[in-house]
Amino acid sequence: MLRRELLASLAALAATPSLAFADEPGVQLGDATPFGRETVSDRARAMAAETYTPRPLIPEQWRNLTYDQYRKIWFDARNALWEGTDTPQRVDVFPPGLYFPQGVATHVVENGQSRPLKFDMGVFDTTDKFPDVPIDDTLGYSGLRLRAETERKSIFQEYAVFQGASYFRGIGTGQTYGLSARGLALKTGDPMGEEFPDFVSFWLEQPAPDAKNVVIHALLDSLSCTGAYRFDITHGQTLSMDIEAEIFARNDMGHVGIAPLTSMFLFDDTDRQRFDDFRPAVHDSDGLLIHNGAGEVIWRPLANPLNLQISAFGDMDPKGFGLCQRSRAFSQFNDLEANYHERPSVWVTPKTGWGRGTVTLVEIPADLEIYDNIVAYWRPSGTIKAGDSHAMSYRLDWGNDPAPAGALEVLNTAAGGRPEGGRIFTIDFAPDARVPDDLNALTKIIRTSVGEVSEGVLQRNPETGGPRLAFTFYPGDATLAEFRVQLRLNGAALSEVWLYRWTAT
Repeated sequence: MLRRELLASLAALAATPSLAFADEPGVQLGDATPFGRETVSDRARAMAAETYTPRPLIPEQWRNLTYDQYRKIWFDARNALWEGTDTPQRVDVFPPGLYFPQGVATHVVENGQSRPLKFDMGVFDTTDKFPDVPIDDTLGYSGLRLRAETERKSIFQEYAVFQGASYFRGIGTGQTYGLSARGLALKTGDPMGEEFPDFVSFWLEQPAPDAKNVVIHALLDSLSCTGAYRFDITHGQTLSMDIEAEIFARNDMGHVGIAPLTSMFLFDDTDRQRFDDFRPAVHDSDGLLIHNGAGEVIWRPLANPLNLQISAFGDMDPKGFGLCQRSRAFSQFNDLEANYHERPSVWVTPKTGWGRGTVTLVEIPADLEIYDNIVAYWRPSGTIKAGDSHAMSYRLDWGNDPAPAGALEVLNTAAGGRPEGGRIFTIDFAPDARVPDDLNALTKIIRTSVGEVSEGVLQRNPETGGPRLAFTFYPGDATLAEFRVQLRLNGAALSEVWLYRWTAT
């Protein structure tokens, strides 16, 4: 999505010292109303019993802003919520327009009272190239940005953004924005089209002066359902978000995506044939990691297929899953601007048993890196019936790779054709004290759904210090094959299970 470029350009405006000036208006608050723990869920439940009514659109002149025009208006950080106070957070707001045709109601909660943030053009700065646009009651801010003293005193740097449908992003300290999360995914990859729920209202609880976290409540609305969300967010080297949510169904919902993650994968060492590029790889994430309920650890390298691919990994009460960026060296990307090696991984940890369902991976063909073409989520089995609700709780960790689960990690996958026929695959595993000096003591499990595979060769990679497994695949007439590879020691699993889907190009 082009929104990726927009968020990146706006993010550069926030990493500045936060100073207070008397002539700045600051965000303006409206009248107070009571607010409690059940306020949002009660409202979501009541809305679900009613026919869906979309929010009003903002004026056409705002909606028709070009990308360049929208970049000519930005929030002045001196007007941030809680600026000039001892509250350890700062909150910026985004203007409406362009990709954001509807306002989002935003509120501040203090001492059990909620006060709305009034829309005010005075909190923004513009250039003389920004057009004259009308101001009316349909306008509202399009999202919010969180800032805190993540690295240095008195320097409030951003670490999370909520903007666009139910999308939000986060980063660990020192990282660069990459993949996104969503409140909910509905009918992703369905032939009839996807449904995109919206966060239509936010409530921010004012943190105490010594608080390390901030709490945000969100109201979700869509044709099929409503939802009440509570985010407990703590910034740091790893940004953590503890999420509690309840979905209220307006209609029968048979394809629901819980904890959806959205990322970008263009190419890497497995397939460069379609891209003439100076960079060896371009991606925000390079693999889907799953710790399933049976204790198995699965690594599925991502792909940019020629046709839509949907993979479902059946499970019962998964321990977690996530989209990861394991490539952490600049040389793996050679990109001085995008800094793909600094993009976060995101790990989803269920807090309650999720029951039976599938970790679902959707891979969409893409020809440019501006498009998000990877989606991963938990799809529960069964249907949420109209009038019913579905509660869920989980944790999102944004940072470097998740803590090791005891299995030898896959560091990299590469592939290429052989002059004598077939296709060679190499899988580099991480070094580990459990790996014997004599690699012949390891058992190689190499399986394919079609065609034939060679026995495979194990060698030690002198750069990583870990073992490398290489094997050749002979597809014959096949156009699609599924692989399953693992290293074992004394009959027990040593490495992650490497799953891969090959398609003919």
